[in-house]
Formats: sequence, structure tokens, C-alpha cells
Amino acid sequence: MTTTRVLIAEDEPLAAEALAAWVAQIPQLQLVAICADGDSALAQIRALQPDLVLMDIHMPGRTGLQVVKALVAEGLRPTVIFTTAYDEHALAAFELHALDYLLKPFSFERFSEAVAHALQAGAPSLAETVDALQQREAEPLTRVLVRDQGKIFPIQAEAIEYLRSDTKYTALVSRGRSFLVRLPISSFEQRLDPARFLRLHRSCIVNLDFVDAMTPDASSQLVVQMRDGTQITANREVSKMLRDRAI
Repeated sequence: MTTTRVLIAEDEPLAAEALAAWVAQIPQLQLVAICADGDSALAQIRALQPDLVLMDIHMPGRTGLQVVKALVAEGLRPTVIFTTAYDEHALAAFELHALDYLLKPFSFERFSEAVAHALQAGAPSLAETVDALQQREAEPLTRVLVRDQGKIFPIQAEAIEYLRSDTKYTALVSRGRSFLVRLPISSFEQRLDPARFLRLHRSCIVNLDFVDAMTPDASSQLVVQMRDGTQITANREVSKMLRDRAI
């Protein structure tokens, strides 16, 4: 029986522990390392040369995709299964027909199926997977599927009123509801229509279609009044740009 050496790259301890337990249940698999961030994952893949990597998309340091890009550039070719807490349409970016992926939370059966698919003869190369991901990321965002209380809700991009983020999560506000997703706000900015959406400061993007008015404060920064009553202060650079645009 051929042994497949597995590396887990996962920043959530409970998720990493669950994956390790599942790897142990499949006799063909041998766990060689668990990494909690992208930089250590890249270093360990270089050092250990695993056959299979279970790669979280969003990790501290390098993202899973950045790790894969680095591997391709260096000529390393482990088989990779991506794992993510978000539906493939969360940014309309991950219709990964080129390679299987696991959407959290997933079952042991789904995990086993993904492993079998990834290791089968003729599975796509790592370079082909990167090409597929990059092609999807270049497409404009038209719809987001978000999870809330066990249900999935589709939100048209044009119906997103504004987005606010902290260090780990982004809140999407639409039709009086706020949906929390674990994606950086910069990922949305790259995909949203720049003619409609404007980043007011580091942690906020607004849809100008839902702005009622903009009023300068005592520091000459513009306070943006949203239709739902939310007030958001633009930074100085954006405030100046908006004043210059005004007719």
C-alpha cells in the first residue's frame, strides 16, 4: 500500500485537530506536520515535501493561494485540497472545477471523497489550479452567498449598502440586515464595481447609491450619511477627492 504524506495548513486549532483525526482514520495517509499560518506552511512544505496539503484559504501571513503561487514558482508540486469557511460564491471566485475543495463545516465522508478525488490519476496540476483561481478572481463580483443561522442567502452586489471590517471579519449590510463573513475587506474592494463602491477608509466601503448626503465635520473630513442612518467619516484623502469631484 502506497503511503501519502499529508501536511495540514489550518489556523483554527479545532479544525486542525479534526482534520488530523480524520487523516489518522485513512490508512493510506500519514500526517507529517500541522501549520497554523501561511509562512510556516510554505517553509514546512519546502522541507518535508508532502504529497498532499490540506490548505486553508485564509490564514495569518500568506494566504493559502499565496502559498500555492510560491510553490508553483519554485517548481514544487504537492496535491492541494483547499478548505474554506465560505461558499465558493462568497466572492464569486472559487468555482474550483480544476480541483476539489472543502467547505466548512464538512463531514468525514466529504473529506474522504475530496482526498480520493485529489489523489486519483490524472488530477489537475497545481499550476492549473492556480490558473483557475486567478481567472475566477479577475471576474467582477455580482453576487455573494452568505450564511446566517444555518441558512444561505444570496445578495446581489449592487444591493450591498456598505461593508465594515475589523481585523478578522467583514460585515455586509443589505436591506436592514448585517451578515458577518471571515474575509478581508480588501478582497471585496478588488472585485466591486469602482463606479458604485468607494472605500472611505481602511475598514469601510460604501455603495454610493445608498448615500443620502456628505457633510464636512470640524476637521473638514466628510461625514457620510447612509440611508439607514449610519454615519461614516471618510479619511482626509477620500474627503478631498470627493470635494474635488463635486460640481
